[in-house]
Amino acid sequence: MAWQGNPDPTGVRSIVRTGEFARLPDDPLAARLEWSDEALMTAIATRDELAFVVLYDRYADLVYSASLRVLMDPGLAEDTTQDVFIRLWRRPQTFIAERGRFVTWLMSVTRNRAVDEIRARGRRHRREVPSMETEDPVAWSQLAAQDEDPLASAQVSEIRASVRSALCGLPASQKRALELAYFGGLTQLEIALRTGEPLGTIKTRIRLGMQKLRRALQEEARED
Repeated sequence: MAWQGNPDPTGVRSIVRTGEFARLPDDPLAARLEWSDEALMTAIATRDELAFVVLYDRYADLVYSASLRVLMDPGLAEDTTQDVFIRLWRRPQTFIAERGRFVTWLMSVTRNRAVDEIRARGRRHRREVPSMETEDPVAWSQLAAQDEDPLASAQVSEIRASVRSALCGLPASQKRALELAYFGGLTQLEIALRTGEPLGTIKTRIRLGMQKLRRALQEEARED
């Protein structure tokens, strides 16, 4: 359905009325750039593909960054980001505006999906390789962090120390990019703005840094 103005949310229970509708200019995509998140979700509920494009462009980096902070794996973060937006397109009615802001809801969906992926990886590891030493220590630390057992907590602290140690072995530029992403909570775009580096450079540094970090942690686990 092609909207001829800011969509009327009446009849979509998850969205409140946004007020008077603006007239649509010649470029329908440009018009949607001015719409609120709630208005875009209203349009998506009626299968408006342009509204989905705008919402995706608006939040894809944020969803990717949030996924990466949990999963610490660029490939899995990309898969999670894709999955989050596929679910949003298929089931937009799960967002209920009266319960809070759209971005808060989106971050909750993202974290839940990323945690589900970690748990699934943990189950796969336990089936395939029972020994903890051969599991991905980063993913294991995320799982163990949810356990209040004192021994598990001690092991988590140990792994965190290993991560910090492995970071020290990275090139300074990669180390700084990872620290800003994971300990500073910044998105890749925010890191690029802060450092004055191109966004593509920041993405490459984080990807290469993660690869080296994972290898270092896996080697340490094998030595133990």
